[in-house]
Amino acid sequence: MSDLEKKKFPIGQFEMPENICDIKLDEYIKVIKDFPGRLKNLIENFTDDQLDTQYREGGWTVRQLVNHLADSHINSFMRLKLALTEDNPTIRPYDEAKWAELQDSASMPIKPAMRMIKGTHQRWTALLKTMTNKQFERTFYHPEQNKKFDLRSYLALYAWHCNHHFAHIEYLKKDKGW
Repeated sequence: MSDLEKKKFPIGQFEMPENICDIKLDEYIKVIKDFPGRLKNLIENFTDDQLDTQYREGGWTVRQLVNHLADSHINSFMRLKLALTEDNPTIRPYDEAKWAELQDSASMPIKPAMRMIKGTHQRWTALLKTMTNKQFERTFYHPEQNKKFDLRSYLALYAWHCNHHFAHIEYLKKDKGW
């Protein structure tokens, strides 16, 4: 794996598990539950200069990454709720790269995004812990990917998403000696 590839995918690309048992579901829910605290501990002492550092050349800054996490995880939580309340709804994709260029992502302090992440993850975890196996089988349709996602697989993807972006920042922090 090249250095650029390692910086793009520090924990590897997402691979959809074939069979997700209840033990794995619990592990994924724990990732969702613990993520806001882990992220806060990782970046709480970052300066503005550090927050405005790209995690890799051509990549987002840490500030954009934190705001992306808030945006992405709110969207994920909403997709979960749609799938629980509608029959295989078609979700609305969004252009995450363009969202990251908007001023609320590119230049605002990260505190509001961190509060959003904390609150979203608290609600997300509470809902996930109440779901039945039958509810985890519910689906939504992603038109850009032309794919139906069941909620069990979608949770696996978002547990990976948390760890993936956490590793971006962790790798940068180690690389810069912060």
